Amino acid sequence: MALAAVRDLRELRAPASTEELEAFETDVLAGFVLARASAGLADGTIRGDVGNLEQMRTWFGRPLWDMEPTDADAYFGRVLRGSPSGTRLARSQALTTYFAFLELRHKVEIHRMTGRVVDCPIDEMNRPRGSKDAQLRIPPTSPEVGALFAGWAGELATCRKFGPTARNYTAARLMAGVGLRVNEACRLDLADIKWDLGRFGKLHVRYGKGSRGSGPRERMVPLINDAGRTLRWFIEDVWGQFDDDHARPGAPLFPSERKNTDGSSRRVGDDALRTGLKDAAKSHLPSWAEKLTPHVLRHYCASELYLNGMDLIAIQEVLGHSWIATTMRYVHVHGTRVEDAWEAGQERAAKRLGGLVR
Repeated sequence: MALAAVRDLRELRAPASTEELEAFETDVLAGFVLARASAGLADGTIRGDVGNLEQMRTWFGRPLWDMEPTDADAYFGRVLRGSPSGTRLARSQALTTYFAFLELRHKVEIHRMTGRVVDCPIDEMNRPRGSKDAQLRIPPTSPEVGALFAGWAGELATCRKFGPTARNYTAARLMAGVGLRVNEACRLDLADIKWDLGRFGKLHVRYGKGSRGSGPRERMVPLINDAGRTLRWFIEDVWGQFDDDHARPGAPLFPSERKNTDGSSRRVGDDALRTGLKDAAKSHLPSWAEKLTPHVLRHYCASELYLNGMDLIAIQEVLGHSWIATTMRYVHVHGTRVEDAWEAGQERAAKRLGGLVR
């Protein structure tokens, strides 16, 4: 019986030309983008990964499949040493995903052209630690948010531009009342208000944030916390200052002052809503002037719903989270709920011990 000749995969072969490698590297990156798109990832997520790969490729100066663990050590240990943890984690994840793609799709070709065996340079020793969700956003208290909106509402009677001010006020009320993200508010249409659904009416959020960069995740948000009354006031008394055609298909719920070529209003941008909230905080809640953002109002909404007795599963559904663990990070208790629970536990323990002593 003859023995087969086995060649070591690490044995060097005649390398391909520079032009061939450049063309191959371009094709590989295009294939990576297409593969991630076919997996259902959002365009923004894919662009972020490609941007991270291009940053590392520029620093390395060679195709990324040539990276060794020592190269990754130098990049993450020196170049990104002082960078935010989110940046380090995003680069590390993008590189790890890219190498998984190379191993699955192009390991044989890369070895044939370069003699290299694809092996991810990120390992358990140099993998960046931390979490992208490490930042803790403690929202203002209920009296503080009440003071903000009371002062903002009073400003409507004297402000120079009633329409934009009222629009920004209404959008912020939705963020604080039903936990809308600012980008979700911008993309709402008038037709997304379903007045007859449920006990209070509902908002059809068609462009909710998907899990881990996947595409839009739809949800129905009940108009609790007087959100329905706020919306009715805005549509009946304010919306007409921007546009005069409520029945137009695709008419935005929150219009911009700018017009389309046909004379209809454009959709407001998130910058306008952020700036409106920032200016209102400076005027009516100065202690939060530089800290109050749309996302902080979303945390406030989750905390208030929890304090008012809503269970975490229901809050998860309102906010549109894929994981209950994410919802739990949004709940911040200002009062003595934890202390009360601890004292109640101590009392139950004392009663049990008392029964044993008798």
